Amino acid sequence: MLRRAAVETRLGRAGDVSPLSHGALCGPRQAAGRFSAATRLTGPLRQEVCSRWLACGTTLGLVLVSLCGVSHAEDLWLKHVVYTGARTNVAVAADYTGDVRVDVICNSGGKTRLFVAPDWREVIIDETPEYNFIHGETFDVDRDGDPDFIGARYSPGLIVWFERPANPLTERWVPHVIDDQLNGIHGLLKGDVDGDGQLDLIANSGQPTGPFANSAAWLEVPDDPRQDQPWPRHIFADHDAPGLSHYLGIGDINGDGRADLTLAAKGGPQDESGLGEWFAWWEAPEDPRQVFRKHELPGPQPGATNMHPGDLNGDGKVDLLASRGHGRGLLWYENPSWTVHEIDDTLLSPHCLQVADLDRDGDLDAATCAYESELAAWFENDGRGNFTKHIIATQQAAYDIRAIDMDGDNDLDLLIAGQASQNVVWLENPRQPPLPRIFF
Repeated sequence: MLRRAAVETRLGRAGDVSPLSHGALCGPRQAAGRFSAATRLTGPLRQEVCSRWLACGTTLGLVLVSLCGVSHAEDLWLKHVVYTGARTNVAVAADYTGDVRVDVICNSGGKTRLFVAPDWREVIIDETPEYNFIHGETFDVDRDGDPDFIGARYSPGLIVWFERPANPLTERWVPHVIDDQLNGIHGLLKGDVDGDGQLDLIANSGQPTGPFANSAAWLEVPDDPRQDQPWPRHIFADHDAPGLSHYLGIGDINGDGRADLTLAAKGGPQDESGLGEWFAWWEAPEDPRQVFRKHELPGPQPGATNMHPGDLNGDGKVDLLASRGHGRGLLWYENPSWTVHEIDDTLLSPHCLQVADLDRDGDLDAATCAYESELAAWFENDGRGNFTKHIIATQQAAYDIRAIDMDGDNDLDLLIAGQASQNVVWLENPRQPPLPRIFF
């Protein structure tokens, strides 16, 4: 069912009230005086009117939906505000309270915060000053049947996991240190690196200082992670990832049945080495505890930050989709020649990236939120590697984005850590059965 598209959640900035009030639009008399059956609405007015009439739920509202040319509201991603108040670099989601609703954990203003669905009641998990996290992950670390939270501090590097207690709303979430030797930890990613059926944790060490300078590692969850011992660390990129690396990806890129890993380095004025501006993948050896082999992709790619594997054109080979989060736009590399296909060259600082089937048509799409452009967008794949851009939120910055079903309707929504927007929001995927087209 389509939800009430109130001003607070419609496309656009929360609280950005237009002259079209909800009350003025929700009545046949008023509507008859404003629009005729021949009316065709375009631009922002079309989205405003359509979303308001979808909220009304009236027969005339369905007529206006038809007039607007929106057969199933595919562009009306409603913005739901979880939190406002402080800069937020990371937000993750899972059912942390055991009530089958998806909750949110973020790190904002020096505090790690749990927001409980559906009304987003706030519970402070931790307010240790030095736990100022730039990225995070979530999974069942201690294998006790509930999700835990993992946070990463950039420099000096630190990775901590928080044990979800029996009563997550009133009891303390105990922190446990995973690693304090990696430095410049900009990205965390969960995935099964060694093929044992258990999740591991992947992290970069992107600073040019420390024992693992310009490197990256995967960390193996110990048998008893509550023992407060560092996790076994396996370096896969051994001092061959210079240039201020950022985020990671995992997948079998060469088809040998092993999990390969991806990484990107932004370069730019902060990169004193001048060795950044690249995307690369690391080929897993037979023993994943050994160093992987690096394959650098065609470049240079100024501002490179994110890259994820997936078959983008339906040829059975694993391609790579990437964003230049400290530069401009998105692209994809076609396996095996690694030909570059530009997807978008206009978005400024698309710092976050997800690759997933957002429209449930069986192929992989992409989503990002560009913090300089202040635009969130998803890119619709036609199954052959041709992408169409859909802007789904404006005046919204981001450092992090996650594709997750937030409302239990079996499609993937988008959770955004709003960085300079100082918020956490989620955008509701409107993929629904087509509405009837009513004419008169």
